[in-house]
Amino acid sequence: MDVELSDAETWRWIWLIAAVVFAVGEISIAGSFFLAPFAIGAAVAAILAFAGADLDAQWISFLVVSAVLLAAMRPLARRLDKTPHVPGVGAQRQLGQHATVLEAIDGPHDHGLVLFGGERWRADSATGAPIAVGTTVLITQVRGTRVVVEPITDDAEPTSAEPPANPA
Repeated sequence: MDVELSDAETWRWIWLIAAVVFAVGEISIAGSFFLAPFAIGAAVAAILAFAGADLDAQWISFLVVSAVLLAAMRPLARRLDKTPHVPGVGAQRQLGQHATVLEAIDGPHDHGLVLFGGERWRADSATGAPIAVGTTVLITQVRGTRVVVEPITDDAEPTSAEPPANPA
């Protein structure tokens, strides 16, 4: 089978396949709005090819439509990129959040249990120091299925099970 690029029938299918490939690429790169103008430009060129327009008109329409849509969509894409970013995805959303110790972390090699957002997580001490039950801690890292925490050192919140010293 010999494909002749000067044949009008060949270009009909080239434009149609190009439009589909660009559209699938745009869907695969969600939110980029980079390939969509080329998909639409190729679709317009395919319509012209099926309508019997010459190859020059097909190429000009592809280039003009793609360029105009690309210029129009870039500001839209930039504006959509400025939407507030949700910090962290999955377990990473916990970084910088507070949790409460449910099972004491007894040292650098002993794991405890913390409660964060209604979920229980195994926890390690960031400093290796023991952390008592009831202590409010800050989540500093996520390591697989464990979080790394450090006690919040605030005068209003004790970092151990012992009551605060009475100055009287």
